[in-house]
Amino acid sequence: MAEVVWTEPALADLDAIADYIAVQNPAAAFALVARVYTHVGQLIEHPESGSRPLELGKATRYRQIIEPPCRVFYRFDGARVFVLYIMRGERLLRPRELTNRAKGAET
Repeated sequence: MAEVVWTEPALADLDAIADYIAVQNPAAAFALVARVYTHVGQLIEHPESGSRPLELGKATRYRQIIEPPCRVFYRFDGARVFVLYIMRGERLLRPRELTNRAKGAET
């Protein structure tokens, strides 16, 4: 079993996405947040179940889970899952954003 650690930037990402959706549909925003938390919760039992983001190559230590319309990026260190970055799926991933957040999670 792994411990899930939500970083502050990832929580802020999810909050911003939910706020945007809530302008037109508060119920949909609430449902999305619940689905993301449920999906991330599955990483406790299956921390390596996420796919490796294609943009980062096969050797990357980062993984992602998809909960439409979001991509949730995380890193597993053998004991803990660090949720690092959440973005809308239609956006392009900026690898530097992910690596900068990973450095912040290590401190």
